[in-house]
Amino acid sequence: RDRFREMHGLLGHLSGCIPGLLNPAGPLGQGQHFAMAAALLHRDTLFPFTMGDGGMGEPYPVSAMAHFNTAYPDVTNFLPVLVWNGYSQEHHSMVSTKTNEEMIAYWKGNGFAEVILVDAKDFDDKNQAGDYIDSSAFSFEKRLEFTKAVLENVDKAAKSALGGTLTIFIIKQLKGTGVHARGSKSHNLYPKDTLDSPHMIDALKERALPVAGWELVRKNCERAGGGPASKTVVTEFEYPLAELGQLPLEEFAVAGDPKVATTAMGALIAHVGQKDPHFLLTNADGNAASGINNVNQALKIIHPTPDDIYFQGPKGQVYEPLSEDACAGMAAGLALMGARTVWCSYESFAINGVPIWQTVTQAMAELRHLTPSTITLFTAGALEQGRNGWTHQRPEIEAYFAAMMRNGNVFALFPPDANSIQACYEWALTTKNKGITITASKSPLPIRTTFEQTRQGLRDGAVVLQEVAGDRTVVFAVVGDMPLIPVFEAAAYLETEGIGVRIVSVINPRRLYRPQDTGWDTCSEADGGFLDDAGFEKLFGGDALIGVTGGASLMLEPIMLRSQVKRDTFAWRRGETASSAGQVMAFNGLTADTLTKRAIELVH
Repeated sequence: RDRFREMHGLLGHLSGCIPGLLNPAGPLGQGQHFAMAAALLHRDTLFPFTMGDGGMGEPYPVSAMAHFNTAYPDVTNFLPVLVWNGYSQEHHSMVSTKTNEEMIAYWKGNGFAEVILVDAKDFDDKNQAGDYIDSSAFSFEKRLEFTKAVLENVDKAAKSALGGTLTIFIIKQLKGTGVHARGSKSHNLYPKDTLDSPHMIDALKERALPVAGWELVRKNCERAGGGPASKTVVTEFEYPLAELGQLPLEEFAVAGDPKVATTAMGALIAHVGQKDPHFLLTNADGNAASGINNVNQALKIIHPTPDDIYFQGPKGQVYEPLSEDACAGMAAGLALMGARTVWCSYESFAINGVPIWQTVTQAMAELRHLTPSTITLFTAGALEQGRNGWTHQRPEIEAYFAAMMRNGNVFALFPPDANSIQACYEWALTTKNKGITITASKSPLPIRTTFEQTRQGLRDGAVVLQEVAGDRTVVFAVVGDMPLIPVFEAAAYLETEGIGVRIVSVINPRRLYRPQDTGWDTCSEADGGFLDDAGFEKLFGGDALIGVTGGASLMLEPIMLRSQVKRDTFAWRRGETASSAGQVMAFNGLTADTLTKRAIELVH
């Protein structure tokens, strides 16, 4: 029984003997993302994916397919295969009571022009009760007839999908046909389900095939798709990437006019899209609202309805469904398949796209070939969203990314200004098999760094923005751009008191962990870059340390783990409606006064 869960076996890993990606155990309710992304890149190849009653019960799959079909009506070479058995894992599903006619109407109502359903009940010659029938109980003749119907209809569905028609194939039969139990308990292996248990032995005997039958099955698998997946399946090979040439980096003068960081990154995104026809940016909430309307102007939003005011038309490289799952799924799925993308979101709303993004980062950690990293731009940090406090101010998502940094291939970046964000994206574009989040405000903020400082910060994890000597030294370790404002105010006051201050911008906190803290060495394209103890002491050594973030305190964990001095943390508490960033910061205890007071307490 242990072999069902062996670490280096096929179950739950990316590539098995079955052709395709994420086989044989894919993530629930996410298969459509991989199929649609692959279909977009490989127009002449069919990408089927399975979904069950449980997958239908997930909130997003049908929505994601509808959005995709609206934007790309000609790309139909993905095929949902619905395994309809009346269960969603162990409980009866929401569609278990539907009639065949109702199920067909449901899919047609959701835009599927061709709905092909094969029902085992139509072939039952054993008078089984209920709507979901065990095909393994049929007579041999009826089993062959049922199998023939499945093969013929799958062939019809495949040709339909490849021929430009949005198609779904549905197979309806009992859950558990062919395994150790039938019905609800067939979903899992329980402690009693061992190979020496009588019911397991009986099940194996009952479903046994003669040697010749197994040989035929094996031969069919070997020949399916023209050979082994590793040699034939397009997703097993690296996708060719266009040359980007020189990025149009614009280095603003330090202490010059304030600039909007997201807009600066938008200029680079526009260049990437113009050089790489397969590049796609996805954003549920609209680029204009995130300070990157320059991307819309350069790359255009995809929608069948032309709207010149909104830079929208049938052809473009900006995908804008109002669904974070659809956005994250398309961007992350394309990256896993080998294309460059950016998923852009408000930090507040991104949580609904994180599940598929995390799936992809885990997949990239295991994948046996190179992919571009899956890159995100999260704008409108909580501190600048004055409106609707509890809906628009939700930086707690940073705790999720902070936890994922321990995976080893996830890097959360926090550029302090419009120069830094350009260097962060420049670096992200050179990386492979990583998940990289870039979080920045869309407000004009002071320019505090040069490109070279950020490049150093990307290597070391952080960079010193200001250092003033004094009798005792307080170090401010700051995550993010907006919180630097009260920190610089506090520093100015502390300097008048003769207290030395070092302000450190934490740009790449993953580098500040110790190597043994993360699983970096278990990842494909392993990145073992960590700041050594001497480098850490140079940045964060002093008499007191205060970590400051406008988001989740967990981002400061690597610093707090290693620092040996008196220390404290100032972080996000809760959202509240306010008229300015300063007001929101004050509500969360992030003011020059509170920082100054605590610094004095720590050094005395």
